[in-house]
Amino acid sequence: MRILSSLIAALALAWVAATSVGTADAADDDYPNHPVRWLVGYPPGGSTDICARLIGQYLSEHLHQQFAVENKPGAGNNLATESTAHAPPDGYTVFLVNPANAINASLYKNLPFDFIRDMTPVAGFIRVPNVMEVNPNVPARTVREFIDYAKANPGKVNLASSGIGTSVHLSGALFMMMTGVELVHVPYRGAAPALTDMLANQVQVMFDNLPSSIGHIQGGRLRALAVTTSTPSKALPGVPTVAETVPGYEASAWFGMAVPKGTPRPIIDKLNREINQALADPAMQAKLADLGGVLIPGTPEDFGKVIAEETAKWAKVVQTTGATAE
Repeated sequence: MRILSSLIAALALAWVAATSVGTADAADDDYPNHPVRWLVGYPPGGSTDICARLIGQYLSEHLHQQFAVENKPGAGNNLATESTAHAPPDGYTVFLVNPANAINASLYKNLPFDFIRDMTPVAGFIRVPNVMEVNPNVPARTVREFIDYAKANPGKVNLASSGIGTSVHLSGALFMMMTGVELVHVPYRGAAPALTDMLANQVQVMFDNLPSSIGHIQGGRLRALAVTTSTPSKALPGVPTVAETVPGYEASAWFGMAVPKGTPRPIIDKLNREINQALADPAMQAKLADLGGVLIPGTPEDFGKVIAEETAKWAKVVQTTGATAE
């Protein structure tokens, strides 16, 4: 295990070094001198969008140029990723990294890009639990009761997700794999439309990223059964973990920034520095605390290690479950 961890760390270091080749002259002190395009692979209202807008507002205020969020949903986050990977590596196109980027590396067999090869990590933001939640009409108040209900109604319980290949999708797939329950996967183009149908009881269960669902849970419109992390979330006191019923179960969502390969290292370092300052800002910490996550500040190499570890982890899940998407 130590050898594997060391190998992943070394790969992350090599990745950042190899993909951030660029001239320092391109990153002089006036960066940014015009608005920055920030691509998000999902519609407004989901966790990725919330994170981008919070950090984007801080960067806009402190770097004195607008970091304009552009929602580009489709193909399980791949459209936005491809657009960023093929954008000029000048620091004026950035990308909101999310778990789908690690999952899709093995879920899709013919992607027109390779995330680790074509993108460079900048900084991590936050790691949040997913929450296993049901419509209040579902007659289950615990994970065990839900398993019993689903097994008694095979193929009749709909599992919503924010899209094929998202952590929301694979968290549900992992749950099915480890419990033997049969759920009907219904993918949406983002968390917001999935939640609309969850509230209407068109779909019954979802393993959503906590930030986009917490308001509905607190308002009693959805019922939280458990969180997917190995430890409970302070944002949902009294809500247990899935692992308390399904030993060994663990999943979480994480978010950060990446840029196209070849973006000059001085630009990467400047963005990394500002993002880490944002994460250290008490006002920003208060806003992010409402999302129920844990901050993951650090260097570009630190975030590269997170991406490498998550890519390896979900590749095993994809292989075991036989999940695929094209």
